[in-house]
Amino acid sequence: MLHTIHRTTTSIEPDTERILRSLPQWFGDEKSLDQYVRDTSLYPTFVATVDDKISGFITVKQPFPASAEIHCMAVEASSRGQGLGRELVDHAKAWATAAGSRFLQVKTLAESHPSPEYAQTRAFYVAMGFVPLEVFPELGSRHTPCLQMMLYLPPTLHCAPSSTPTSD
Repeated sequence: MLHTIHRTTTSIEPDTERILRSLPQWFGDEKSLDQYVRDTSLYPTFVATVDDKISGFITVKQPFPASAEIHCMAVEASSRGQGLGRELVDHAKAWATAAGSRFLQVKTLAESHPSPEYAQTRAFYVAMGFVPLEVFPELGSRHTPCLQMMLYLPPTLHCAPSSTPTSD
């Protein structure tokens, strides 16, 4: 399987929608799904392609010069478990560091919500080095407690990972 990771400069909204719809346990809210799709055209977005098909993406924001945020990340259900998510986060880390950020944050559903899918999400981010920082019980709504996780970006991480194709 040949795959690449690169920043997109064209609209990937149809691909983003296809990927998000393959993950209804995470992206079942239609209003949020539509916003995430539109946001890929507004914010820096990196895509993972597998055999020339977009199979994952990560959209990042930089709300302040010293901090960046993973706004949305998804890997198509059929491509999960192949390391694409890890590579996408690595690209986001390199981009954020090159942009001057010292921290990369992500917000996800807190542990107090009984979702096995979001337990997988939290475990993934912990494995990537993120640490839980704070729970906002009602940031989204009373039924979706938000966990903010943070990753320190050392200033020595200044080179973007290669976009050279790799094979698994």
